[in-house]
Amino acid sequence: MIIRWGGALLAAVLGWIAIMAVVMRFSDAAPAAVVFFPPEGFVASLPEDTTILSYTRYTLTLQSEQTTGFGAILYRSGAWLVLPAGLIGCLPLSGPR
Repeated sequence: MIIRWGGALLAAVLGWIAIMAVVMRFSDAAPAAVVFFPPEGFVASLPEDTTILSYTRYTLTLQSEQTTGFGAILYRSGAWLVLPAGLIGCLPLSGPR
């Protein structure tokens, strides 16, 4: 019983992550984006109008004045997982720390 609930919970979380990643790739609705495990040299490949809102060892939260295709730009720059930030149901939008 516990394994079944654990599997269902894992499937729900992975499904949510997949949906949000696809939304970020094809939609311009989110005011910011969180890049997980950015590759080396990723920041140097970003457009000039991109602002780094926060960063940790594993994530980078970004915002851009260019809202059209921002998620696609991040994926083309080498990000392998980009999630929206700052909307209801998304990751929280945090400022610099």
